[in-house]
Amino acid sequence: MNPPGAKALPSFIRVRLSRWKHLQSVAGNTMWLLVDRIVRLGLGLYLNIRIARYLGPEQFGLLNYATAFVTLFIPVATLSLDSIVVRDLVREPQRKHETLGAVLALRIAAAVFTILLAVGLILLLRPDDGLVHWLVGVTAIGAIFQAFDTIDLWFQSQLQSRLTVWAKNSAFLLLTAVKLLMIKLGAPLIAFAWAASAELLAGAIGLIIAYQTQGNHLLCWRSSLQRIAGLLRNCWPLALSGFAAYLQAKSDQVLVGDLIGDAELGQYSVALRLVEVLGFIPMVIQSSVAPAVTRAKTQGDDRYYQLLLNIYRLMFALFVATAAPLFFFSAQLVALLFGSEYAAAGALLPLFSVRLFFTNFGVAKNLFIVNNGLFKYSLVMTVAGAVANLALNYLLITRYASPGAIAAMGVSFLVNTFLIDLFYPQMRRNLRAMVKAIFTPWRLRLSAAARQSF
Repeated sequence: MNPPGAKALPSFIRVRLSRWKHLQSVAGNTMWLLVDRIVRLGLGLYLNIRIARYLGPEQFGLLNYATAFVTLFIPVATLSLDSIVVRDLVREPQRKHETLGAVLALRIAAAVFTILLAVGLILLLRPDDGLVHWLVGVTAIGAIFQAFDTIDLWFQSQLQSRLTVWAKNSAFLLLTAVKLLMIKLGAPLIAFAWAASAELLAGAIGLIIAYQTQGNHLLCWRSSLQRIAGLLRNCWPLALSGFAAYLQAKSDQVLVGDLIGDAELGQYSVALRLVEVLGFIPMVIQSSVAPAVTRAKTQGDDRYYQLLLNIYRLMFALFVATAAPLFFFSAQLVALLFGSEYAAAGALLPLFSVRLFFTNFGVAKNLFIVNNGLFKYSLVMTVAGAVANLALNYLLITRYASPGAIAAMGVSFLVNTFLIDLFYPQMRRNLRAMVKAIFTPWRLRLSAAARQSF
């Protein structure tokens, strides 16, 4: 609603007021998402420490095995529709009910398929392990409740992510309290899988309530075969890319559990969790500098590549700052947080710290891919990394155990972050900027536009 007398203002002032309100909405929306990420990472790490201490390496490894196994199929369950649907809701808000109804129908069908696929595969891979069958089956049930994240896509399109944060964080806090009570009461392992699915159910209920309180009604949603077919035509490359990305990120945990054992996976998972906690920092930086990079792209290649070069320098400096403590104080950090039972994780953590290097550069590189519209390249890059990771894991895990999985991860990220760019002429100048940044981090100097983005 415009303030009284706004219509009497000159048009250029009304335009600027409108832009200012939009910027305020964007900033507020981003802040809510950042708060959500920080709360989940901080409290999530504490909860994982408590659960890891309670379950011990073998059972904690089993729980992480089931989670990683089901996570591999998330792109199948969600169909990677998010960006497409948000775009369509912004462009065609009048088709809101048809779009959201089609997405919900697709996701429920995909979730049922995901459950059948996950359970069927785990029966083949571990035919005699009844506990793992239950853990995977119960964890996979959560895909049904995740289908209601469709509501979040509407909130995103309206820059109202605070409603999603309230709904999801309420569920997260409630189930965190339940899990801590379960530890106190001595609950069995399977109860933690049920609690994870219950959190997704509570989140879905929260989203429905938030949607209804805004004057909306799920009963108004409808789907059509034409809309469903259109969404499927658009989403398959993203779903394939998403599956490849999850395969690269999660297959090592599944293979460590299958080839070495669940106790080894428990140690591996603890070290990985500590590294993953730091992964949100480059994401925050990327979101902050993205507008400046987009503006620089319109102002000429020299300015554009200079800004990218300095962002890569910043990412390298961030890698050194975050990896150094993990490298030098890993044993003490793991012993302090998880106890002496996870001493082997302390030996793995220095090796895992290298992952931060590739995470930082991969996140920053995405700025170049998006601004240059290189989405087909992105698909090839992701698939190449996944194939390399899977092949190397099979070769190295049986020979070198967890260090072999970490080496496979490092080589696969080297392939899709750096080496594959040699075969794409449009990527080579950006590749030179990344390499130059590694050898000249002390020359970091962000432009005024980029500094204002922080």
